[in-house]
Amino acid sequence: MEQMEVETNETQNSKGNIQTQLEQSLKSLGTLEDGQLVEGTVIQLTDDYVFVDIGYKSEGKIPVSEFAGDLPKDGDKVTVLLIRKDGRNGPEVSKAKADAKQLMKDIRKAFDEKQTVKGKIEKVVKGGFEVNLGGDIHAFLPISQSDSQKVEKPEMLIGLKGLFYIERLYSDGKINVVVNRRKYLEEQIEKNREEFFKTVQIGDTVKGTVKSFTSFGAFIDLGGFDGLLHINDMSWGHVTRPKDFVKKGQEIELKVIRLDPEEKRINLSLKHFTEDPWMHFEDKYHVNDVVEGTVTKLTDFGAFIELEEGIEGLAHISEFSWTKKINKPSDMVSVGDKVQCMILGYDIQAGRVSLGLKQVTENPWDTIGEKYPVGKHVQGKVVKITNVGAFVSLEDGIDGFLHADDISWTKKVKHPGSELKVDEELEAVIIECDPENRRIRLGLKQLTDDPWEQFASAYKPGSTLEGEITSITDFGIFVKAPGGIEGLVNKSNLSDDRNVPYEEAVQKYKVGDKISVYVVDVNVEKAKVAFSVKEFKKKQQREEISQYLSNSSDGDDGAYTLGDFIKNQKK
Repeated sequence: MEQMEVETNETQNSKGNIQTQLEQSLKSLGTLEDGQLVEGTVIQLTDDYVFVDIGYKSEGKIPVSEFAGDLPKDGDKVTVLLIRKDGRNGPEVSKAKADAKQLMKDIRKAFDEKQTVKGKIEKVVKGGFEVNLGGDIHAFLPISQSDSQKVEKPEMLIGLKGLFYIERLYSDGKINVVVNRRKYLEEQIEKNREEFFKTVQIGDTVKGTVKSFTSFGAFIDLGGFDGLLHINDMSWGHVTRPKDFVKKGQEIELKVIRLDPEEKRINLSLKHFTEDPWMHFEDKYHVNDVVEGTVTKLTDFGAFIELEEGIEGLAHISEFSWTKKINKPSDMVSVGDKVQCMILGYDIQAGRVSLGLKQVTENPWDTIGEKYPVGKHVQGKVVKITNVGAFVSLEDGIDGFLHADDISWTKKVKHPGSELKVDEELEAVIIECDPENRRIRLGLKQLTDDPWEQFASAYKPGSTLEGEITSITDFGIFVKAPGGIEGLVNKSNLSDDRNVPYEEAVQKYKVGDKISVYVVDVNVEKAKVAFSVKEFKKKQQREEISQYLSNSSDGDDGAYTLGDFIKNQKK
């Protein structure tokens, strides 16, 4: 009896389940509509088709090609589009069209909610790229929005998969989509940068990829954002070219030495992996030490010399030579030269060393007074002529200056170029030697005795002489006396007749004429002598009178008077 009751109950339950299933099936048949997305269950796979139960009178079949090689298994759930529920061979369904419809819904949602969608850049088109968003939906990606930096080679992006923002979505008979990859990349870069500044501290070691070079260093990609590896932070030593230390595309480890979140600047270093050589500078180097270094760089003001890696000093151009005027450092040294130099001073905090090249040689000015005493006759060559004199080379780097006033005792030299020529060899006399101011003065005229002293000795004021007129001016006549001395007959001293103006009196003279003059004054220091024709005539008259009076005192007839003599002179 109990067994019969159990069988009766099972039969009743079975009938109930069948009835329930039938009711649900009938209900689903009533709700299915063409064009609807339906979730189905895979019930069978063949080489050509996947059969899916969508809860209808019969199952639908889908070509395996619509699964793009990623075939489901029995029992898997798949979403399909019900094209026509009462087709010729049962319900017509499509997974590809279901995917496309769902994708379009996702795209619209992403556009409305400003979310990203997945896509693949497939080919280059005019002005940009074509991006496959899945199914039959393709979008246009402008080249300006394809990357976070300028795209030099568009073909390099072909095949790239990534996320894109929907910029525009419209229909003109077909769906048109415009996407933006750059916006997404920039957001990710900014997130990465913010995370970097939150988690990284100065002194930390980070990894990066050498991205590009500039004259002052290299930019390092730290994950879409850049840090700067300055040329001065590549090595403690001298760096001329950043490419000598890192290569483009190289992944390297660097020390973070500066962080500026506000300016979004990151400074990196290679050299800080090793100790600063300046820490032990004073253990090895001292002022006045003579050291050897290598010339690394030339500037207008001097030469940089590396003593060791990381220790570089400057030899100023003024410290190149004791005697020579150096116009360009390249006149004495070249990059790469090994040179001896002296440490003149240093500043460890600033990382500076002052060096001298001339200090490793003897200073010739220390003994110049012994070598070139005043009065010594020397041989030299004219190397430069100026408006006031000439520089004469006495030896390499030692020049003497010959002033125009020291060229001739008697000639007024207006420009030294009228008497001297560059490269002319000459003999001169040292007339001044000043080691402290590094100055030597020369004289040409001092090779001979001063004719002014001889003239002053021979012709005292009141004496007379015969000279030659050398020039006639508005203020008087210049007369050359014996010995080459030239003096002036002032116009007031030309005529003894006050009624005759100078312009009339001077007409009877011309250059080259011989003329007798009276010596009025001689100034040896100023090399000046004043002559007078008027005084010469007066003196001549006085001498004639004296001679006459002397002669008349010896005769008998004293009736002839001085007045008679003067009358005769005027006749």
